[in-house]
Amino acid sequence: MSETQPTLFRVEIDRRAWKDHVVFLRHFRKSAAEVAKIDAMPHLATLEPAAATFEAWYYTGRKPQKDFQRVLTHMFGHSIDQLWGPATEVTPGAAPGTPHTDVPAYLGTDLREMRKVGAMAARRAMQFTLGAENNQVGEETLGFLRDEVTRIAQEYPRLPLSELWEDLAQAQDDTFRLIEGGRARPTQARELLRMAAILSFMMAKGSHDMGDPATARMQARTAGFCAREAEEPALVALVDGLKSLIAYWAGQPEDALHFARQGAAGHQGGSVSVWLPGLEARAAAVLGDAEAVQEATVRAEHLREAISPDALDELGGLLTYSLPKQRYYHVEAAVLLGQGDDRLGRLAEEAVKGLSDKDDPSWAFGDLAGSQCNLALVRLNGGDLEGAADAVRPVLDLPLSYRNAGIVTSVHRVRSALATGTLREAATGRELHEEIGLYKPIRPALPR
Repeated sequence: MSETQPTLFRVEIDRRAWKDHVVFLRHFRKSAAEVAKIDAMPHLATLEPAAATFEAWYYTGRKPQKDFQRVLTHMFGHSIDQLWGPATEVTPGAAPGTPHTDVPAYLGTDLREMRKVGAMAARRAMQFTLGAENNQVGEETLGFLRDEVTRIAQEYPRLPLSELWEDLAQAQDDTFRLIEGGRARPTQARELLRMAAILSFMMAKGSHDMGDPATARMQARTAGFCAREAEEPALVALVDGLKSLIAYWAGQPEDALHFARQGAAGHQGGSVSVWLPGLEARAAAVLGDAEAVQEATVRAEHLREAISPDALDELGGLLTYSLPKQRYYHVEAAVLLGQGDDRLGRLAEEAVKGLSDKDDPSWAFGDLAGSQCNLALVRLNGGDLEGAADAVRPVLDLPLSYRNAGIVTSVHRVRSALATGTLREAATGRELHEEIGLYKPIRPALPR
């Protein structure tokens, strides 16, 4: 295929801004899972092209092998002959067989690639500034780091970790280097310590999401040290909350309860003060302490009424605790105690609805998935198997890159509930139990 007459596959990749191999894989994996289910061919669910294979498809027009063809035809809605034929034969995005004679010039423009180059240039400019301000920490340097902290905190709950990890690690390293350099004035040093605490908090959360609690705890200790050195009580409490979170998902409810209560005792203010009793309620629920769950839940509701947003809430994203997320925690504590009445069902539905709006600044894919699993558990506790299957389906259909450790654990809680009582005898229950058994944690494809 000549350069002036690209394949329809190449034009479609450009049009959808999927030229980056990681981005393409995110969509390919989703389609592969769908085809595996439709065609009853489980091996297709794990199929994915290497970067070199994808580049050969894109640049040289090499035709894919048969299994890849099944996924690609489902993915684009065209036959392989059309996808690997001249782009002028089929209008991109139109129904197969629709003729056209012209491909708009803008389809050849890879906007994502241009943005990637722009981001690399911005990173180089930042490194230049960090080096040029070599006698002291300048305002431009602090401005760069403030922008990175804000951006990553806001994007973390919304994107796969693989898309943020390299920038997060680099920002943490830059901050540590400036602190160690001894060039900062006292007020600057305090701000750098504050940013180091937040960045280490997010690094800890990232290691936790990858299923590595040991590394997460190391980063959390560093975050706590920096928060104390910065004399930021809200940050110290935030890190205690993260330590509770790590312990909770690592199956250490006593430690989770301890850290949640420790954080709550040391800070009142901002939404983190509402998060801590929510963490306490979940840990107490695992321990079967219904009275402690009730007390912590009521305390969280009272604190919500008196909340006064602080600097962490202003940063938003991962650093704030929204009302829908509070409902999600409330429901989780209740279902862990085996509850499933109509009132809890309505609250679970409200949590899912409140976390479903992607335009909401507090939207987080992990919170939504957790709330959907909790809704499934409430319905199972109430004997509604079909409703539970509907609730958990969106989580099972998540692209592989979104399957963090917490989501996988939540899904397998649903599986455990399916293995009890009459639910395991029903055909729907058996099929769902089997499907979830194949739902494994996928480590994000992080930058090397």
